[in-house]
Amino acid sequence: MGITNEQLAASVEGLTVPRLFAATVRERADAVALRWREGDGWGEWTWAGYADRAARLAASLGDLGVSRGDRVVIMMRNRPEFHVADLAVLLCGATPVSIYNSSAPEQIQYLAHHCGAVAAVLEDVEFLERVRKVRGDLPDLREIAVVEDPDGRAPSDVRRWDALLAADPVDLDEAVTIVAPDDLATVIYTSGTTGPPKGVMLDHANVCWTAESLFLALGRDDLPGRRVVSYLPMAHIAERMASHYLAMRVGFEVTTCPETNQLPTYLGWVRPEVFFGVPRVYEKIHAGVHAAVAGNEEQGRAIEHAIEVGLAVKRAELDGRPAPSDLLAEHEQLEELLRRPVRELLGLDQLITAISAAAPITVELLEYFLGLGLPVSELYGLSESSGPMTWDPVEIRPGMVGRAIPGCEVRLGEDGEVLCRGGNVFRGYLDDPEKTAETLDPEGWLHTGDIGVMDGDGYLDIVDRKKELIITAGGKNIAPANVEAALKACDFIGQACVIGDGRPYIGALVVLDGEFVRTWAQRHGIESDSLAELARHPEVMAEVEACVQTANERFSQVERVKRYVVLSEEWPPDSDELTPTMKLKRRGIHAKYAAEIESLYA
Repeated sequence: MGITNEQLAASVEGLTVPRLFAATVRERADAVALRWREGDGWGEWTWAGYADRAARLAASLGDLGVSRGDRVVIMMRNRPEFHVADLAVLLCGATPVSIYNSSAPEQIQYLAHHCGAVAAVLEDVEFLERVRKVRGDLPDLREIAVVEDPDGRAPSDVRRWDALLAADPVDLDEAVTIVAPDDLATVIYTSGTTGPPKGVMLDHANVCWTAESLFLALGRDDLPGRRVVSYLPMAHIAERMASHYLAMRVGFEVTTCPETNQLPTYLGWVRPEVFFGVPRVYEKIHAGVHAAVAGNEEQGRAIEHAIEVGLAVKRAELDGRPAPSDLLAEHEQLEELLRRPVRELLGLDQLITAISAAAPITVELLEYFLGLGLPVSELYGLSESSGPMTWDPVEIRPGMVGRAIPGCEVRLGEDGEVLCRGGNVFRGYLDDPEKTAETLDPEGWLHTGDIGVMDGDGYLDIVDRKKELIITAGGKNIAPANVEAALKACDFIGQACVIGDGRPYIGALVVLDGEFVRTWAQRHGIESDSLAELARHPEVMAEVEACVQTANERFSQVERVKRYVVLSEEWPPDSDELTPTMKLKRRGIHAKYAAEIESLYA
């Protein structure tokens, strides 16, 4: 792609997110920037209207004492007010920090306290109640605002959105000068393999560099006004980059979808032209096609054949060779008869590019979509790389996560670990120099903890993880050790191994604490001394169920154990399952209990 890190950095020198935004406002003032469902119709704001609201909110936040260097937490679903709030905080010179909407009160307390938030902008009273439960443990939190409170349930000291927007706007041209490229644009909290979440510091230079690199990777000049659906959590760097920062760079028209389960309906309404999804979304789309032809075997076979033909033509194209004329003729016929109608049914008939990221996706699924005529390409990256690290949306190779994005260097270490260097690499973990030093070396290389292989053209394949982080099919990063520790806090559970990498939900293998359970059984008149029998006893199972539910209360919905298997034997130290120091041997466990693990997702 022919550009170095230094060249790309020079092209965005001096840029900040507010300056990036202001430039797009000048160029596209009257074009639609944000859309949302409003009753049976649509509400929309132009770029000028978006800017006006952000400038008014910035004025109010400034009057409340929010200033350069402060942090403000935001909890909202995907709605236009998020974009306004995030930008308004930046126009004050402060840093917005988005929190997952599923976060429990204790998690909110940790994150808000860790980043030293002085204010919180919340969607509604539901989120407000969670914050109020831990307000006493947040001495720095001076102000709280809510977007919606139709019943007037919020206390009088909570600020109302409409009142905040009634202020006279700050001067946009003046406000964009407040921040510098090395000021923090956001802090993204991502779970490590153990311990509490780490705050990934991304500055304005990181964001602007990455947005420019993605623009170059797309390789198109016709992106302004292209339709995008925003539906994933804004606390995730992928959605934040795709529908917020990149949208500012190229001028996307963003439609906000408040709940992920509403996405299929929104796809039909919006017909996006640029689409970002996690593998689970593509799995559901694939299942939707199968459901649509369920009961009609002939039609199902016809669609599968049309996809096979489409894939054969696509493979020839990607290999740089001509497809046979008879194959092309059949391809054109099936395009009109089957493939195009299926894409229209899905609401994906106007796509120019589609991205899968945040978790691995199968080769078979990628090939299915390519055969259907949907240009789905895989992207690889981390929060620590501002999202993307490798991606090629033009020359797609299913099973590979693309080549280094423009300006980025990607290489493999001696042990195969994927290393990255460029303007997208984060500035470190907030208030954690030790973890930062473990991840960023003195030469600026980001150590990903992932093991990869690279072909002669620079295409990367991720084959393993050095770190134990679980990434669900929905793209949520989860530290299994935290969940396992919560499960083992129960006397009944001696060991637990959490499963969920690439899976739709979290499952667990649970091992009883033999000594405790046998003693408990005797006290309760259960005569069996066999752990295998006790693992199936209804009273023991009821206690284990209570333990799992108690542990789940500490976590957000996506982190909770949905299904589990109670094993019939204990795991001794220095075994297939445990090291001599009682650490889990995850590979050994996954191999030994493959059938039990598969049963969790049957």
